[in-house]
Amino acid sequence: MRVALPFGFFLLAACGAANSQPPLPAGTRADRLLVDKSERVLIAYAGNREIVRYTDIRLGDAPAGHKQFEGDERTPEGRYRISGRNSKSAYHLSLRISYPNAADRGYARAHGRSPGGDIFIHGQPNVRSGPPIARDWTDGCIALSNAEIKQLWDIAPDGIPITIRP
Repeated sequence: MRVALPFGFFLLAACGAANSQPPLPAGTRADRLLVDKSERVLIAYAGNREIVRYTDIRLGDAPAGHKQFEGDERTPEGRYRISGRNSKSAYHLSLRISYPNAADRGYARAHGRSPGGDIFIHGQPNVRSGPPIARDWTDGCIALSNAEIKQLWDIAPDGIPITIRP
């Protein structure tokens, strides 16, 4: 994943406020995640109960449509899992999404292309300080504020299902 931002963007972004979430009770665990790209929301559930909602999530530079090929800068749509985590990411914490699945690989192969990979839910770039970037900026990942990804990191175990809707 790369971040190419003009210098002036950092000055504008510094005017915003970081997203914050109220603390959750100790031991809170989610058992599924839902991302709605059009609503720009990520919701964590325990059973049928919503436990936290993150709004104004940021997506790939080309947010409409399902990720099909490496470099298309789209965020995948479909059913996946959180398949790992990286505390030493170039972004403040990252949870790996199991994209591409077999259907994604098959579609890309049929078109002679790579489906890409390395799709994560993550925080802001470690090289950046200040409030969250206020536009779509990833290469297909889902970006949260640093406080939000820390909270999600704590409540979302590896293997949890994630559904990403258009």
